Amino acid sequence: MNRECKSVRSEYGKTLVELGKNNKNIVVLDADLSCSTQTKLFAKEFPERFFNIGIAEQDMMTTAAGLACTGKIPFVSTFAMFASGRAWEQVRNTICYSKLNVKIAATHGGITVGEDGASHQALEDISIMRSIPEMTVIVPADAEETKQAVEYAANHEGPFYIRIARTNLPDIFDSNYKFGLKAKVIKEGTDATIITNGETLVEVIDCATILKDKGIKVEIINVPVVKPIDAETIIKSAIKTKRIITVENHSIVGGLGSAVCEVISENYPVKVTRIGINDEFGQSGSAKELMKYYGLNSEKLAEKITGLIK
Repeated sequence: MNRECKSVRSEYGKTLVELGKNNKNIVVLDADLSCSTQTKLFAKEFPERFFNIGIAEQDMMTTAAGLACTGKIPFVSTFAMFASGRAWEQVRNTICYSKLNVKIAATHGGITVGEDGASHQALEDISIMRSIPEMTVIVPADAEETKQAVEYAANHEGPFYIRIARTNLPDIFDSNYKFGLKAKVIKEGTDATIITNGETLVEVIDCATILKDKGIKVEIINVPVVKPIDAETIIKSAIKTKRIITVENHSIVGGLGSAVCEVISENYPVKVTRIGINDEFGQSGSAKELMKYYGLNSEKLAEKITGLIK
């Protein structure tokens, strides 16, 4: 469905500026990608509190850790591939092991990085980050949820990983929305529960409309916080529908689907189907082409889910 879309990365940059106005302890670090991550907005407004570390992501993480030790609140940005992969040891041993107040806001996660291909498409970052003790992992679905997630991270102690989409996304939420650690039931249904987050939420919402025309009523749960995951809401829906389907712009290994399986298997075992990127690397193509190829757009999701339920 055609909708007006907003730059989620721009919303991130603008939110940093607003936070910086109200809190002089906010500092921002980038790895020579400030135009792509939109931290350039903060750099323009507060040049004395912005640090371009260059293409040295490990150094950037340890510098942020040092700043956190002095009472600053560092927001660290680069592509998800580099934040979760290249700098993994520094994130684990320096930031999380020490429980430091560092916020990692990584852009360009998932297959929607597009033409840059497999080398830049982080399909494992959620899995990597949620496996580290002390880390909170957030995957916002639109500009408003991104804004509120960044504000939440700024106001709560400890390490955070926020995955910010490269693609422009339509508004799903407005200012009445209240971000928190709880999952949100977006739509109630009885035939199956679809659990999703990030860029795939809008596709699932559109998919539900297609399914409704086929007489299939699905429940939709938005889980922006993958860790700590809201087990209560997931279990409650599983009891109701007896069938879970997860959808994510991420590998099905270790991501949202795996997190949901952990909750379900330990508490209320029902059938779970994970839809995402299978155990493979991505390919080069436009974001739209790749979402279709990997079965993550609304039409392909409707075909898949119809087959599962019928």
